[in-house]
Amino acid sequence: MTARILVVDDIEANRSLLETRLTAEYFNVITAENGQDALAICAETPVDLVLLDIMMPGIDGFEVCRRLKANAATCHIPVVIVTALDEMADRVRGLEAGADDFLTKPVNEIQLLARVKSLLRLKMLTDELRLRAVTARDIGLDTLFDAAGGDAAARAKILVIDERETAFGRLVKPLRKGFEIAHAADPQAGVFQAAEGDFDCVFIAAKFKEFDALRICSQLRSLDRTRFVPIILVADAEDEELIKRALELGVNDYIVRPVDPNELIARLRTQVRRKRYHDGLRDNVAASIELAVTDGLTGLHNRRYLDTHLDTLVARALNREKHLALLITDIDRFKAVNDTYGHEAGDDVLREFARRLRVNVRGMDLACRYGGEEFVIVMPDTPPHVAAEVAERLRAQIESDGFAIDNGAQTIDVTVSVGVASLIRREGEDAKTLLKRADKALYEAKSTGRNRVVSDAA
Repeated sequence: MTARILVVDDIEANRSLLETRLTAEYFNVITAENGQDALAICAETPVDLVLLDIMMPGIDGFEVCRRLKANAATCHIPVVIVTALDEMADRVRGLEAGADDFLTKPVNEIQLLARVKSLLRLKMLTDELRLRAVTARDIGLDTLFDAAGGDAAARAKILVIDERETAFGRLVKPLRKGFEIAHAADPQAGVFQAAEGDFDCVFIAAKFKEFDALRICSQLRSLDRTRFVPIILVADAEDEELIKRALELGVNDYIVRPVDPNELIARLRTQVRRKRYHDGLRDNVAASIELAVTDGLTGLHNRRYLDTHLDTLVARALNREKHLALLITDIDRFKAVNDTYGHEAGDDVLREFARRLRVNVRGMDLACRYGGEEFVIVMPDTPPHVAAEVAERLRAQIESDGFAIDNGAQTIDVTVSVGVASLIRREGEDAKTLLKRADKALYEAKSTGRNRVVSDAA
């Protein structure tokens, strides 16, 4: 995972220490020694995450954080406050200023890297949603950003999965006045309840007598209906390794027992505010582009949207020196399906193929119907070998499972050919060139026997 991280601290030794740790993990690190410089850098340079000291001359870290979160252009950048202050009041003050987390010096390296990687994954999703909103053009982004900054946690629905009644009672006592609380003592029942309940956040206890808490987290992240619901792990101080693994699985935050009520509420509000911000982006994007840029048969984006959005994705990848992969798929001998079984059967195949595309790609990837039986998948921040693996997995899945037609009355075999191309950072490389190289690879796949993946090696 590559990203640009801004380290802000007025003490050079502290900046150097964090820069060394992060550079060793292959992050691109830039530094600032005061709040004014930090604000200027964020305004002028694409920044993926800010590690921010509090005690600085001039503007302190709290004020820097408030200004970043109040600005529509920077409010989506994750901010982690890193400071020597360890009073609970300071932690809560930082979280209420909009910080996404609060780490105390000397920084635990495991916690630092786990938190940074977790927030960067979330930032990648936020960036993709924002880009799609900009592509739609008629969306009121500034209004949406302003709305996201309010008291988004009012009457939020919260689910707590914890088999211990007493622990559940202590956790939710400070939340009962401002939140709607639900409880699941059985972990498996909790997963089903989360999927059916439209919750704004889920708390999961770190330990169960006969069940792995991380399994719950994994299940919630794998279900479409709970994939984007914030998860907060409730752990003990000695559960450091468990917390690290939970963040790697996609848990959004954690809180350590004994739980401070003010910190609990502040962290919960941060998660709910971010969820509603993302929900607002998704809803507005969906509403604004559904008719103009959505394929009516498959529900995927159409070529019009791809032609507009791919330019943006390529420009961003080149500017940030990140990977970008593109797959073109073509259903083999699709005309024979229409000729043999009829056009309604062909439509059934196209709809099912689109559904399988969604299953095999990430939320940040862009899947489009390019025309007829051709589909395009754009995969940001994806190295060539990973894109080839995804293409092969898709090909094998299409071949192995038949396609139901005629309302399920019969099943037919379908195969797909795939061309893969990865963005090359060289003069003249653009969206048109990338598409052309992927199309050339697809032609080779079809001309050498079909039902195969060919990657462009240019």
